[in-house]
Amino acid sequence: MPISVVIADDQEMVRRGFRMILEATDGIDVLADVADGEAALAAARTHHPDVMLLDIRMPEMDGLEVNRRLRQDTEQQNHEQTTRVVIVTTFHDDEYVQTALHDGVSGFLLKDASPALLVEAVKAAAEGDSLISPAITVRLLQDMATRPGKRRPPTPEEPLTPREIEVTCRVAKGLTNAEIAQDLYLSLSTVKAHLTHIQTKLAARNRVEIASWAWETGLCAE
Repeated sequence: MPISVVIADDQEMVRRGFRMILEATDGIDVLADVADGEAALAAARTHHPDVMLLDIRMPEMDGLEVNRRLRQDTEQQNHEQTTRVVIVTTFHDDEYVQTALHDGVSGFLLKDASPALLVEAVKAAAEGDSLISPAITVRLLQDMATRPGKRRPPTPEEPLTPREIEVTCRVAKGLTNAEIAQDLYLSLSTVKAHLTHIQTKLAARNRVEIASWAWETGLCAE
């Protein structure tokens, strides 16, 4: 079954570019592209895509509100959310990042992301994983961690092991599972097992929340 995608962005050139890239990729099917938040929510409810690419700032309803509405839909139905959301952002959207992280989005991309990174983000989200563009990871999350009045990060019920801390810090820097495996000389399956244990200890829904926690605690500050 191909990965189904809905694209929502108020810039036609962005939508067209994303559609061309994804439709040229085997195993990905773009069901719709829309220009505002209301249309995005309607498309999600009609098509039930595996992945939605959502701009943050859109007419009618922003991407963060669309994500919240989708979560409410699945909670009311007592189902696990099946449509994963990847936020498309720019450096000017820093103030929205903390909200998005804690609303369980499956990743962040810059609008000028490479075709390969766009495809990788869609595939990761469809698999229940997540990807943060390395170009924005450190800037956005570090800014969030040092912002006055930031929330107190939760303390895990069970401490992370030294190896889990190494994996966590690499997630916080935007490395993919394959890159973490190469960096730490681990198998891909071992990295995934560590991530599962880390998510359980932190009560995190995905690697985006793992990265958020790492920066908020200062665990990985160099």
